[in-house]
Amino acid sequence: MKKSDFDFDLPPELIAQAPLPERSASRLLWLDPATCTLADRQFRELPSFLRAGDLLVFNDTRVLPARLYGRKDSGGAVEILIERVTGAHEATVQLGVSKKPKQGGRIELGDGSHATVLGRDGAFFRLRFESPEPLEGLLSKLGEMPLPPYIERHADAADLERYQTVYAREPGAVAAPTAGLHFDEPLLARLRELGVDSGYVTLHVGAGTFQPMRVQDIHQHTMHREWLNVGAALVEKVRRTRAAGGRVIAVGTTVVRALEAASRDGQLQPFAGETQIFIFPGYRITSIDGLVTNFHLPQSTLLMLVSALAGREFVLEAYRHAVRERYRFFSYGDAMLILPRT
Repeated sequence: MKKSDFDFDLPPELIAQAPLPERSASRLLWLDPATCTLADRQFRELPSFLRAGDLLVFNDTRVLPARLYGRKDSGGAVEILIERVTGAHEATVQLGVSKKPKQGGRIELGDGSHATVLGRDGAFFRLRFESPEPLEGLLSKLGEMPLPPYIERHADAADLERYQTVYAREPGAVAAPTAGLHFDEPLLARLRELGVDSGYVTLHVGAGTFQPMRVQDIHQHTMHREWLNVGAALVEKVRRTRAAGGRVIAVGTTVVRALEAASRDGQLQPFAGETQIFIFPGYRITSIDGLVTNFHLPQSTLLMLVSALAGREFVLEAYRHAVRERYRFFSYGDAMLILPRT
């Protein structure tokens, strides 16, 4: 299977550059894999597809303001994008710079502190931030929200709130779990009134999620690492939901990756640690019954994950329909619901 098998034509003007005024005002494309049918809906209609006893599983990671700007000792400008925080003062980062710094090089930051280059890990650099305060505090003071590369503008004050789910609580991500961006408090309240339960995993989304696949044969691709936590309380909620005949519906591909990484022999178990799980057609997803997700990049590992759940041809048909109907794509775009109606 090749990455070109997951290509589709996307007019650039359909890539959402900003969020809608209201989170739940997005459109929703419903896919029923059992009958291979599609329907155009509004995200506010999500409760009509659910029933009492269902369980929505959210990713409660919180996005760090992970983009920094500085200068090398030579005066050259440097853009720092945190990939992963690895300690109180250390991180793995991507560097946007004309000439890559050497080990021991310094990058001056806006508050007078600096970062020292410790070395390289492939395309990433390891930095130690020489600051009296921990890195998280430094980012809060100097950092900018790390909007994805296909959003062609700098982050503004509104992105501090909108590129974050309303239930985010565990800091550590450098990209948002974007399916959750459609949920606002009134919609969550309606779901609770309906009797739909909720549970949480944590998966800190890394900047590697935007790295293109560099091999044609997808079996040769190596996924980036991400840290996750699936707690015992969530495992018990899933067990009770399934035992009572309810459905487990993941909000976002990051939740699917977390649940599948924590499953052993088809059974969900508590797990905290790293994963490089790569889900593509041929992989049988057993931890969920449905998925809320955004529209993903052509030839991306996330599109491959969705195809593993609903079938490649059907998913690509849905994407072609979304293009024809002028859906908004990617992080600030519209959503898709994959769930059999019955």
